[in-house]
Amino acid sequence: MNAKRMSFGLGIFSIALGAAELIAPRRISRAIGSDSLRSQKVIRAFGVRELAAGAGLIAAPAHSTLVWNRVLGDVLDLSALALVAASKPRKPALWGAVGFVAGATVVDFLVASALNRQTGRALPRRYVPTVSTR
Repeated sequence: MNAKRMSFGLGIFSIALGAAELIAPRRISRAIGSDSLRSQKVIRAFGVRELAAGAGLIAAPAHSTLVWNRVLGDVLDLSALALVAASKPRKPALWGAVGFVAGATVVDFLVASALNRQTGRALPRRYVPTVSTR
């Protein structure tokens, strides 16, 4: 797997997803069963987050921290979808969205892990020598 190329592709995907969330928050919220003004604002905020993530990945696709930020964003998305699922468990589009985000989370995790191996860790551990007490 070419993690840098995948990361760049995730950047393009993030921009497309963020644009959709900014352009059609009402349609998205209605599809998942949470058609409230509050839901639309959350979807717009998630869209801004996706646009920022995408811009960062296009500018620096080898930077694994940016992909780890996508993983955290996926956790936020799944948490928001879980809140909707608690009140609307029979909405097929909601479960489609959960599956989509779960799949994206797996891809993001694999790409971030590969970038850690290829380009160095996002947050490298400092070497602290251990002192033996014998």
